[in-house]
Amino acid sequence: MKRVITYGTFDLLHYGHINLLRRAKALGDYLIVALSTDEFNWNEKQKICFFDFEKRKALLEAIRYVDLVIPETCWEQKVRDIKEYKVDTFVMGDDWEGKFDFLNEYCHVVYLERTPEISTTDIKRKLGEKNNAV
Repeated sequence: MKRVITYGTFDLLHYGHINLLRRAKALGDYLIVALSTDEFNWNEKQKICFFDFEKRKALLEAIRYVDLVIPETCWEQKVRDIKEYKVDTFVMGDDWEGKFDFLNEYCHVVYLERTPEISTTDIKRKLGEKNNAV
């Protein structure tokens, strides 16, 4: 069985996320999603999520491409996860290109092209603009 892993916050889940998950799953038989915890998002990324960890986890678990959701609690856990879950392929969006090449020592690293016309940042910005216009 070929195992694939990806990491992310997956807040305000949208079709760009679904495209990434679908293409990641196509690279193997079993897709693991390491979902950033609320604490990790705040402490390391200075992000506040619209949906808390448990809600984001439930949304991901409902997607047919996703086989397992695990918590991402720190940047350094990737090597441990790859070894523990016997991962063959590590996948990230191409906005991270080159940043995880060091993982090639443990598995194949793939950067997938992002869906260009959608992002959580754009959604939040547009919602903010609408709220300010009212």
